[in-house]
Amino acid sequence: MTGDIVPYTSLATSEYASKPQFMAVLAALVQGQADNQEILQSLPELFDLDYAVGAQEDVLGLWIGISRYIATPLVGVYFSWATAGLGWGQGLWKFPDDPIDGLTVLPDEPYRIVLKAKVAANQWDGTIPGAYKVFTTLFASEGFTVLIQDYDDMSMVMALWGPTPDAVTLALFEGGYFNLKPGGVRIRGYFTEPAPDAPFFAWGVPASPYAAGWGLGSWPVVSPGI
Repeated sequence: MTGDIVPYTSLATSEYASKPQFMAVLAALVQGQADNQEILQSLPELFDLDYAVGAQEDVLGLWIGISRYIATPLVGVYFSWATAGLGWGQGLWKFPDDPIDGLTVLPDEPYRIVLKAKVAANQWDGTIPGAYKVFTTLFASEGFTVLIQDYDDMSMVMALWGPTPDAVTLALFEGGYFNLKPGGVRIRGYFTEPAPDAPFFAWGVPASPYAAGWGLGSWPVVSPGI
């Protein structure tokens, strides 16, 4: 990263500006300072949660309080032929150093969503409307909607609606990494759709893109809660 030295060299008076050796020495003296300023000016973007990658994202994880290293491996996320949910654009490529039994280190993009979810959880006001605002911020650009069913008995269900999620996003959702729930509330299960953008079957609710009755709604795919 090379800094601009013109603001410095342009200050040389006419007596010296025409002296090549003087200007070369001046350029050598100020280049390091200009480079340092260029680096300092780039730091805000390097550590911007929307753009950070690699080591910079790891530093953000230290500040936010969650690592990209997963204690319980995410299973069923590697790309595979003829396996539903693990085809093109869904499964994650397995590299030679990746463990066979599951993903233990999140790639940059899934880790970015986890970090944003952690930030949102730290700022959440504890209400369901507040949770919907958080999920809209997290997933609107991906086309997903998270639905919450509160059973009023200290338990709830979370449902993921929208396009077919990639394997890592689905594993993170069902693994509780996007949970927003008050302390002591149990997640009964995680619902996903049997087909992209299909409404869930529901009784006694107005018809919407998310829920519909007999002949229109679909039974969800259920993953156990935690």
